[in-house]
Amino acid sequence: MHTGSCLCGQVAFTIDGALAPPSACHCTQCRKQSGHHWSSTETHQDNLSFNASETLGWFRASDTAKRGFCRNCGSFLFWQHADEDTISISMGAFDAPTGLTLNRHIFVADKGDYYELKDGLPQRAQ
Repeated sequence: MHTGSCLCGQVAFTIDGALAPPSACHCTQCRKQSGHHWSSTETHQDNLSFNASETLGWFRASDTAKRGFCRNCGSFLFWQHADEDTISISMGAFDAPTGLTLNRHIFVADKGDYYELKDGLPQRAQ
């Protein structure tokens, strides 16, 4: 069981189920919304429950995905593909250590020009 929240605590959640190894997404949308790359894990959406969600907002970022955020503090918390029953959760939103380790980089073809990837993890162009 894992718990987490946004910065102000008005969106709080519990994950009761397995978490996938986290990845770092370097796509333009994640960089613009988070300020850098975005690291997330993934779980089945049925594993996610909310303890508080009154300020949870969703932004339809494209025809295929939406992004969940706190309308009060602006924390970018979730990413969900329209045709999938999984949800990605920001690694930075978890309250306690997860025991997970970054597994890969995705959308590296879109990464910012101000940093390099030298950790030896697998990289996917898209």
